[in-house]
Amino acid sequence: MSTEDSALAAAREPYIVFGYGSLIFKPPPHVKSEIPGFLKGYVRRFAQASHDHRGTPEKPGRVVTLIHKEEWDIFSASDPFPDDDVVWGVAYEIDPDYAAEVRDYLVDYREKDGYTLERIDIHGYEQGHEKILIRGYPIVQAYCYVGKSDNPSFIGSEPIEELSQHIWRSVGPSGPNKDYVYRLANAVRSLAPESHDSHLFALETRLKELDAERLGKPPDVAPNSTTGQPANMVQGTTMPPDDDGGMT
Repeated sequence: MSTEDSALAAAREPYIVFGYGSLIFKPPPHVKSEIPGFLKGYVRRFAQASHDHRGTPEKPGRVVTLIHKEEWDIFSASDPFPDDDVVWGVAYEIDPDYAAEVRDYLVDYREKDGYTLERIDIHGYEQGHEKILIRGYPIVQAYCYVGKSDNPSFIGSEPIEELSQHIWRSVGPSGPNKDYVYRLANAVRSLAPESHDSHLFALETRLKELDAERLGKPPDVAPNSTTGQPANMVQGTTMPPDDDGGMT
């Protein structure tokens, strides 16, 4: 293939962003198409400090990051969910005319607190076969923002009770930290019948118990919140907007 042909092929390559945190419930701009998918060999954990969206520099909140399962095992002595190694999210195809604008938006605003850009294999289901398609073509990789363990905002593993208490108390410019958890849990449930995240759902359950204990209201916990099955959530429901970020 000539240099010119290579350049033309690169120009036609779709710009795909994989969202596994706030990008699920608040997509990036200029999306042409989207489809649920998942990553293998990773975990999604609330191991990243949020100084700018769900907390403050003085009292940072907690948001999710993506980390290789093998690497997470180094930090997970207090993690009771050792078997999680599939992360559900959404693959977004960005309008190529706005690719540079979307990259700048993600880097400068949504993912600026310790995240780096990587290309990661993604998977999905279609008619019983494991594949994920954008415009009829299988996706092999997508861009994804990851808070690696050597970034200054990485917290590591915290016991679920300690993490729940911290999130329940934390508030930032984008609102209460617990609302981030609730919206993410509902969004993950809505992706597919198979979509699940035992750590996320257990955290959601404990936060709603804290709501009941501290606010004197009954816990609003879906009875199947630990299974990952859709509950109290209609796919396609419009979520109220907020200026969220820190994690994709």
